[in-house]
Amino acid sequence: MKSEYDVLIIGGGPGGALAAKTAAEKGLSVALAEKRPAIGAPVRCAEGIGEDLICEFFDEIDPKWISAKIEGAKLIAPDGSYFYLNPEMAGNEVGFVLDRKFFDRDLIWQAVHAGAEIFVKARAVGAIVENGVVCGAKIEYNGEVREVRAKITIAADGVESKFTRWCGIDTTVPLREMETCAQYLMTDINIEPNITVFHVGREIAPEGYLWIFPKGHRSANVGIGISGTQSGDGQRAKDYLDRYVSENFPEGKIIEQIAGGVSVCEPLECTVSDGLMIIGDAARISDPMTGGGIYNAMYTGRLAAEVASKCIESGDLSKEALMEYDSVWRDSKMGRALERNYQMKEIFVKLTDKQLNAILTSVKNLKMADFSTLSLVKEIVKLNPKLIKDLTGLKKYFE
Repeated sequence: MKSEYDVLIIGGGPGGALAAKTAAEKGLSVALAEKRPAIGAPVRCAEGIGEDLICEFFDEIDPKWISAKIEGAKLIAPDGSYFYLNPEMAGNEVGFVLDRKFFDRDLIWQAVHAGAEIFVKARAVGAIVENGVVCGAKIEYNGEVREVRAKITIAADGVESKFTRWCGIDTTVPLREMETCAQYLMTDINIEPNITVFHVGREIAPEGYLWIFPKGHRSANVGIGISGTQSGDGQRAKDYLDRYVSENFPEGKIIEQIAGGVSVCEPLECTVSDGLMIIGDAARISDPMTGGGIYNAMYTGRLAAEVASKCIESGDLSKEALMEYDSVWRDSKMGRALERNYQMKEIFVKLTDKQLNAILTSVKNLKMADFSTLSLVKEIVKLNPKLIKDLTGLKKYFE
């Protein structure tokens, strides 16, 4: 590990890896520091991503990245009634469930082949800030703490991002806007192999949802996210998940279990500072409706590296110069979806089980030429006009 680079990236997830690869391809010297001893583990993710989204980054999809190809979704109401979003309703194949252990490691390999230096078990323990400018990080590596300076530092260290706080940025997520999550990788369970399943309702997942994402023959990620305000003794995410598993998969075997948090709040007010760029979950750029963040992390990671390259070439590393990154992602399709989905989330978490039952019953025979969160909500509003009173601030999205 050298003492100085053009770009230093804190965090080795998909966002950090895409940032490292892109910056190295631009001819910059790049170091990526990942605190864990192995890339891609533990997997704190349901691992789902849309096919059209992942294809934005790769000309070819390596088969080993894919655990299952998803061709539809099943939505289950609080009263147990359900309906399918199948290929005829949702267009063509709707996406993949990844194997993040392979996927994340391959992204890092791509970064290495592009010229980036990767360091695992390398923990950032502080920021180097001089006269208000972020100049790198203090990295604990091989038993010693060393200063690693960089023209631009990219924070890609996830929802718990300590690095941004060390840089003087308040990244606190309100408890009501933090989903507490638990997930089991299970096998020997009866599932529909190409269908993702979503349960909603206050009894099963208060202010959140429970999911089943297939991972291969009789295997799946079975997980849950609930609002932090709903968590308590006997009502933790794991408690809800255990009850569901006991009732629905009593003979299933748990081979991995993970827990964590997902922010469902609005993104940070600003995702740059002098010498600093913040991407992915560290910037709170995860979908407020679903908690999904793989695509968002990769999109912001690649964009941050592209803007960093231009700013380094011009010699202007100021917040004002780096604001191009902040402006572009906010104006992008992804940024607009985050804004819209946050407003939708604020409405839907307040619905009672009775309202959810009525809404999902009304869309059982829904036919859509193209499926997306927006198109689904548009149809729900059409069928349930009383909702529009609560969705006044969202009218522009339904026009």
